[in-house]
Amino acid sequence: MMTAVPYKIYLSEKELPKNWYNLKAVMKELPPPPLHPATLKPCTEDDLKPVFCTKLVQQEMNTKDKYIEIPQGLMDFYKMIRPSPLIRAYNLENMLDTPAEIYYKFEGTNTSGSHKLNSAAAQVYYAKEQGITRLTTETGAGQWGTALAMACAYYGIDLTVYMVKISSQQKPYRKAVIETYGGKVVPSPSDTTEAGRKILADMPGTGGSLGCAISEAIEMALKTENCRYVLGSVLDHVLLHQSIIGEETKVACEKYGIVPDVIIGCMGGGSNFGGLIAPFMGDRIAGKNNIRFIGIEPASCPSLTRGKYAYDFGDTGKTTPLMKMYTLGSGFIPSPSHAGGLRYHGMRPILSKLSDDGYLEAATVTQTKAFEAATTFARCEGILPAPESSHALYAAIDEAKKCKEAGEKKTIIFGLSGTGYFDLSAYMSYNDGSMKDYIPTDEELEKGFATLPKVE
Repeated sequence: MMTAVPYKIYLSEKELPKNWYNLKAVMKELPPPPLHPATLKPCTEDDLKPVFCTKLVQQEMNTKDKYIEIPQGLMDFYKMIRPSPLIRAYNLENMLDTPAEIYYKFEGTNTSGSHKLNSAAAQVYYAKEQGITRLTTETGAGQWGTALAMACAYYGIDLTVYMVKISSQQKPYRKAVIETYGGKVVPSPSDTTEAGRKILADMPGTGGSLGCAISEAIEMALKTENCRYVLGSVLDHVLLHQSIIGEETKVACEKYGIVPDVIIGCMGGGSNFGGLIAPFMGDRIAGKNNIRFIGIEPASCPSLTRGKYAYDFGDTGKTTPLMKMYTLGSGFIPSPSHAGGLRYHGMRPILSKLSDDGYLEAATVTQTKAFEAATTFARCEGILPAPESSHALYAAIDEAKKCKEAGEKKTIIFGLSGTGYFDLSAYMSYNDGSMKDYIPTDEELEKGFATLPKVE
């Protein structure tokens, strides 16, 4: 007889996964390869090594190994912050009066407040192993920058963070935490790089975007001695590191006989959602389950739901390799009224391919509806969700309501990827009624699509 499901499921240290799960090794058809921007030929490891650490490049290109071992030096760090709990949302179920069982994998128990530390620690570990002394990165809402600053402090590496300008203005406390851990914060676009100066000249007064910040961070990495660039989402090695979320979730489900019908996650670049679903998606591809995978993105930045499946640059300055993904165009700048992250113009190639092949669904939600769900959750479950996580939460509540209407019991798991304690200005905006929804028109999206490179 299976043990009754407790409110919080914590794995023991012995149950902590020792390997990451590589989705590319089990996909029936791989995403088209990234292309060198100058030659338009598939990128090689040598093309990527001037920008990224060598071990990360090898992981990025690995399509053969289903499991990739987590090094012991990194496991020592992981043991400080993991495993994270899988929580049964009993109070939310009761409030909704739904027959559905609702679970959430909570990644907000570390100081950074989000899942981002899983990959930040891994990337900094490999940089330290290689002898790199300085790293650069971008951050949107600030979770990634915070996580990376924590990891760099632990491993003793200098860090410069290009933070989306509107986010740096809306979230001064994120900036304060990054600086407390020793990171330098530069609002982006800035006048410290050629890419930033060009963006400012072309779009005076812009609030910036992740694409802008990526351009600046890469430029600095290439021009700084013994420096590399690290990225918090989009690329395959980041999803690989985040797969520990799904690995832990799967172990917890098997331990207590939980069989998910639906798994939901928020999507910006897709690292949190991709990491949560990775081992479950592998089983789905192998025909071992029929789980519905639902990715939720903001209506203000709808790459998977309204974008084009095309080769595009990963940054506004058009310096990265071209990736085949659902994209709004690297020139698309999200509305500055958008509260939180998830403001990236493209969806990672793996999730784009899985969506194109029919393995996952995508939907959008406006930010006022997401914050309505977040407020409901906070009042009954006691956790203040990050704005990003609230998108997934909204969809989970919606699915649970459908179960009530149909009189059907389903098991729903969603990713609560972080906490919202650094997002109180957004909650204030929602509470006082000044928060506005923004949905780009087709004409506005066409301006972004016009920036797509012409690739045969």
